[in-house]
Amino acid sequence: MSVEIVLSILSLPIAVILMFLVIWNIISFDELKTDYKNPIDLCNSLNPLVLPEYSLQGFLALSYLYYMQYLGIVIMLPLTAYHAYRYMRRPRMSVLGIYDPTAVMNGDEMDRNKKEGFVKLGLYLVNFFAGLLWMILAVSS
Repeated sequence: MSVEIVLSILSLPIAVILMFLVIWNIISFDELKTDYKNPIDLCNSLNPLVLPEYSLQGFLALSYLYYMQYLGIVIMLPLTAYHAYRYMRRPRMSVLGIYDPTAVMNGDEMDRNKKEGFVKLGLYLVNFFAGLLWMILAVSS
């Protein structure tokens, strides 16, 4: 089996997992906005998911870089750099994660997190369909 087939088959479930995590993030912030969830519960449910999302996305970006998949590199490398920047500028807390219960209720912060979620969802959708296209092209050739 060629490297392109393995990479495309591997990228599809990773993209689905990443889309699920981002949708969970968007729904959680919407629940916070409509007062179905309090900030502490939001942070307790989202902070454990930050590092798995970042590591899966970073693994995908590094594998695209290693195998020189140019569209994947263009999609994933800026997002990886943004994730690194965001994690380095996270609030100082006792738990790992980027969401602070005292700051997450701020309206600007809430809107920024929802917009970030929609942008990441779009990038992961493009990545999913590009991986699907790569798999079809690799299998057919």
